[in-house]
Amino acid sequence: MADCRAIIEVAKTASRAVVIGASFIGLEVAAPLRARKLEVHVVAPDKRPMERVLGSDMGAFIRALHQQHGVVFHLENKPTAIDAKAVHLASDGPIAADLVVVGIGVRPRLELAEKAGLRIDRGIAVDQYLETSAPGVFAAGDVARWPDPHSGENLRIEHWVVAERQGQAAALNMLGQHEPFRQVPFFWSQHYDVPINYVGHSESWDEILIDGDIMSKDCILRFKNKGRVAAVASIFRDLESLQAEVTMEREFAV
Repeated sequence: MADCRAIIEVAKTASRAVVIGASFIGLEVAAPLRARKLEVHVVAPDKRPMERVLGSDMGAFIRALHQQHGVVFHLENKPTAIDAKAVHLASDGPIAADLVVVGIGVRPRLELAEKAGLRIDRGIAVDQYLETSAPGVFAAGDVARWPDPHSGENLRIEHWVVAERQGQAAALNMLGQHEPFRQVPFFWSQHYDVPINYVGHSESWDEILIDGDIMSKDCILRFKNKGRVAAVASIFRDLESLQAEVTMEREFAV
């Protein structure tokens, strides 16, 4: 919240912003800065925005959408230095800026868990009940890595819906309910008037099935891995997105 308020305050008098990072946080900052009439430049090492999560076709659409709103991309590039007046790039010259926003990822704060002797696995390791290696001690949200039955992987996901649902599940298990956390990860990302919904989790896939037309903002993408739909992304296909979530949850219902 403090970062958000600081950006809003500086944006009142800034004229040109450089956003470092072309994933969710970076582009979700770029869009409202453009709405505030700032000139916006986005710098990232990626070939296409969000390609790693959403694939090349959706990445191309997101780039085109932001370009239509005036965002200037400096892709396949990295900053080498930031000074009081500019961001210096590895492959291009400096970009003058009076506001710089860095959105390149975060690290979980694990110091307390480490001092407590909890098991760590690039996060706080928990079981299906969100209980840590110390009996009676639970973890939930961005720091927790849990065994996800849908993907078969141990996941740590930084989405507030996941954190909210895990907090509820952890509370129930603290009260002795002994209910495994099986809810499917879900998030959405807003870009101007376009929401992108995402259900499930897939760090890799061998096929993407596209139903509809991405550029027309009417589509649902199914990310398949070894024949199984691991995740679904959609634009203005809310009902189908919800149906996909229900299908995934029923797959592992007991």
